[in-house]
Amino acid sequence: MDYSKAGTPKIHKDAPRHSEHNAKGSTENPFGDAGPGSKAELLARMKAAAEARKATKA
Repeated sequence: MDYSKAGTPKIHKDAPRHSEHNAKGSTENPFGDAGPGSKAELLARMKAAAEARKATKA
């Protein structure tokens, strides 16, 4: 008898036990898989935020 084949099957250890409820790209978090964007877009957003702060202070 081959005792190496006896017993319950081994569960894959690298597989997650469940999926997250707010995983990226799901219905609850649809914008998660879009990526971080480019550096030019980031600079444009930072400049717009700085201008908005200047306008509110003055």
